[in-house]
Amino acid sequence: MSSNAPAKSNLPEPSYAGVVTFYVTSDIDAPIDKVWAVLTDFEKYSEWTIVVTDRSKKRFEDQTPAKGKCVYEETHMPPTMDDSVSRGSTVEEIIHYDDVTHRLAWRGFWPSWFLKDERWQVLSTTEDGKTLYESREVFGGIGAYLIKWFYYTSLMQCFTAMAESLRIRCEHQ
Repeated sequence: MSSNAPAKSNLPEPSYAGVVTFYVTSDIDAPIDKVWAVLTDFEKYSEWTIVVTDRSKKRFEDQTPAKGKCVYEETHMPPTMDDSVSRGSTVEEIIHYDDVTHRLAWRGFWPSWFLKDERWQVLSTTEDGKTLYESREVFGGIGAYLIKWFYYTSLMQCFTAMAESLRIRCEHQ
């Protein structure tokens, strides 16, 4: 999904080496501020649900992401609108949110010896004025082997579907 006009990556280096890493990119023919607005407007996601909450999943009235708030995330694995397909859900803490640098990150509440995860979604502008979306999640700990062995394909499909859905929404709104 890469562009012919490269952009400098806006992803920070991972804070740890993981067992498995998911990484996707998408070139989006829309201004970076528009893509950021769509990316962070969780209430309008339809293929999955992301809601800004506290740690106990209590939904905040103000759905603006912010460091220290949490995201409650539900996904179909593999991605589909069919409710009979298994869904996964997690509550994760927002560890970085910056409107200026267009960076958003969260991590789970698992015991780090079992599962450590950190998800980044960032935007940058390509030389031809498009927006580069990058998403990376690194999983470490012994639980990461379960993800690698049993969920890699389904989760990669979810990451790819997210990038494609974001591109379509931004280019056709």
